[in-house]
Amino acid sequence: MNNLFTKTLVVAALAAATTFAAAPAFAQAKSPSELTNVSYDIARELYSGINKAFVGYWKDKTGQTVTVAQSHAGSSAQARKVLEGFQADTATLNQVTDIEMLVKGGLVQAGWQSKYPNNASPFYSLPAFLVRAGNPKNIKDWDDLIRADVKTVLPNPKTAGNARYTYLAAYAYALSKNNNDQAKAQDFARKFFANVAVFDTGARGSTTSFAERDIGDVLLTFEAEVFSVRREYGDTKFQVVIPPQSLLAEFPVAIIDKVADAKGSRELADGYLKFLWTPQGQEIGAQNFHRVRDPQVAEKYKAQYPAVKLVTVEDVFGGWDRVAKEHFADGGILDQVFVKR
Repeated sequence: MNNLFTKTLVVAALAAATTFAAAPAFAQAKSPSELTNVSYDIARELYSGINKAFVGYWKDKTGQTVTVAQSHAGSSAQARKVLEGFQADTATLNQVTDIEMLVKGGLVQAGWQSKYPNNASPFYSLPAFLVRAGNPKNIKDWDDLIRADVKTVLPNPKTAGNARYTYLAAYAYALSKNNNDQAKAQDFARKFFANVAVFDTGARGSTTSFAERDIGDVLLTFEAEVFSVRREYGDTKFQVVIPPQSLLAEFPVAIIDKVADAKGSRELADGYLKFLWTPQGQEIGAQNFHRVRDPQVAEKYKAQYPAVKLVTVEDVFGGWDRVAKEHFADGGILDQVFVKR
């Protein structure tokens, strides 16, 4: 009896140990069913469509039912929010320097741009103008934005990547017009900022100021936003102006590695970002006036994109690292020319 009793205890103990050991492994293998994405201010409609489509796509692909929580604000403000502890699995922002901020904070792995196509930028756009119907101030190019009779609406470049792109586009125009004379470009930038009627914290706030509060003569924001506003309010109120030259604005994405690894959500986060490059994801981008990477989708929507000469941060400014040091660092060129009312 004693031997039988002892054997029974050993078998039971081994079974319990096996069950106990297997439990954590099972818990780790079970992917979380909720993903949180932080994004830039004017991408609300874009990612509302993306998230709804992704839920169905992921269900068909894996059988798992998931939800996607979304957060929107100025791109740089969103990066700081994540640095301060906001638990997001992915970042879909509008400026490389904002993702790099997360790299320096230890939240995103270096080399993040090599993990997805197109330097991890599924969509792109460019700074453009939205004016009142009939274009009463006859605004056609960047020079018009420093005229004494023109008032502009622009987000605060300290909080919105959108405004930083617009600032760089204006600066690039001034360089091209003045044979790369930095002093003249900086003088142009001072006049450019002096004409801003109101600085909102994000691009969507600037849209509201211009479209609903009737502030200013021209809204400066991404092409995707100006077309969206015109679609919402109609041609009878606003008119789109695409300047002959503008700046390529890429919208980088990355997994927030530290959060995804802690939550066990890497597979889901990776699937979410890869979905942005699928024909379905690209189609949703184009429907929201973002320029897309998929050749077939781009061809389908080419009529909605006016021709424009696009210069790049790399060609004009020497890359984002140099821009961050020379323009956006404390005491840099932006601080020197920024006139805030």
